[in-house]
Amino acid sequence: MSALTQVSIAPLEPSRFETVLGAEAFKSFDEELKPSRELLDGRVVWNINSTAAGGGVAEMLRPLLAYANGAGVDTRWAVISASSPDFFTVTKRIHNHLHGVVGDGGELGDAEHEIYQSELEANVEGLRELVSPEDIVVLHDPQTAGLAGMLRELGIKTAWRCHVGLDLPNETARVAWRFLLPYVQEAQLYVFSREAFAWEGLDPERIVVIPPSIDAFSPKNQDMEPAEVDAIVRAAGLGADATGHATPGGSADPSEEDADGGQGAEPTFARIDGSTGRVERRAEMVEDAPVAPGARLVVQVSRWDRLKDPLGVIDGFVREVVPHSDAELLLAGPAVEAVSDDPEGKQVLDDVCAARDELPDGARERVHLACLPMDDGDENAAMVNALQRRATIIVQKSLAEGFGLTVAEAMWKARPVVASRIGGIQDQMVHGETGLLLDDPADPAAFGDAVRQLLDEPERAKEMGEEARRRVREEYLGARHLQQWFDLFRRLVEEQQPGAKT
Repeated sequence: MSALTQVSIAPLEPSRFETVLGAEAFKSFDEELKPSRELLDGRVVWNINSTAAGGGVAEMLRPLLAYANGAGVDTRWAVISASSPDFFTVTKRIHNHLHGVVGDGGELGDAEHEIYQSELEANVEGLRELVSPEDIVVLHDPQTAGLAGMLRELGIKTAWRCHVGLDLPNETARVAWRFLLPYVQEAQLYVFSREAFAWEGLDPERIVVIPPSIDAFSPKNQDMEPAEVDAIVRAAGLGADATGHATPGGSADPSEEDADGGQGAEPTFARIDGSTGRVERRAEMVEDAPVAPGARLVVQVSRWDRLKDPLGVIDGFVREVVPHSDAELLLAGPAVEAVSDDPEGKQVLDDVCAARDELPDGARERVHLACLPMDDGDENAAMVNALQRRATIIVQKSLAEGFGLTVAEAMWKARPVVASRIGGIQDQMVHGETGLLLDDPADPAAFGDAVRQLLDEPERAKEMGEEARRRVREEYLGARHLQQWFDLFRRLVEEQQPGAKT
């Protein structure tokens, strides 16, 4: 029997947005939230997804819910489970199809509908005990779409939010649409990250477009002093820092190192609740030797997912960067056993390790793989933050992408980005101003050439990084997202369900 898991969320005060918005803009933002707060008084806004850790949806939900609670709206989070791994095999297949790729090549037919529905029926029993008819529910991504009709039968209003999509859908994507459409149409509103992602067959009057956002104050994005970055990089075993101090050989405590060169900084960070955290766990590294002292570092951080094209990143780097530069490459992703809703992660990582092993010696020693521990979400986020700040260039060579918030995170750190011109990435970046966009994501040579351009022009790269941070401040921080989210909640409460009697 499946069981829901509630995720504890401590409230965060939206007043902290004033430090990035300015006093006048924050005052206007706060005033615009008031009607929603009043209308939602006494109601609970539930968010339902399939994992509390790993991936952009979980990372985005945590601060967004915390700010909503801090703003006076009772917002909660529950995670579905499955008694059989077949459920997540099916939903991963749907996920891949929505990106236009066949994935494991399996069917999406009657047998898959039966697996999908039976597991969600077990979860709705748990929701029946938690959710009242006055509440509203936001369902996230394919894993939860089938709950919309079940909740509607209980008189509960829902919005379904799809975080993935395709600008130019192919027949593979439409197969997934046809599978999900009967379930999705039971929701009152349909939320997409981009207008181009909205599906054929949905009522356009009920489509809402809300781009995602990053939290500037989270452990993944909070500002860090260079010494703090270096301390976390060393503590996590991610190699030498930018000043040339190497990872302690076999030591988990960087304080044991010599005190020269600023190594006295502690590997600490501010947790999302404001308390002080410390990086104590170490990444599992696949490498010949640690990142060379003082090396320029090219970094991609993402799930171990074929759609993130880690093999193409390695190919392009080895082909176009290694012969012309001393830069090194580090691919980082979560420890695969910690991401429960992605059954393909381990196989992708195994394939990446095998491809690295086959590289010639001179190239292989400049390619590093890091599996970041997920035991403590804030600690993991701090590692990513430090690693992105340690990077000279950050890349996101995705073959398909919903929105790609790793790009906004990189831009917030004032790093130039090389990324694919797909999905929401092309919304975030301005080619030639905040980084370089790849017209053909599948071309490793073009990718490597773009990376080499920025390595060869450090002043241009620096200017791009500075412009990138400015753009994120204006377009992709949580205040804008929270305001649009509250507007969605208000609309759910105020509108009748389609087909309801007047």
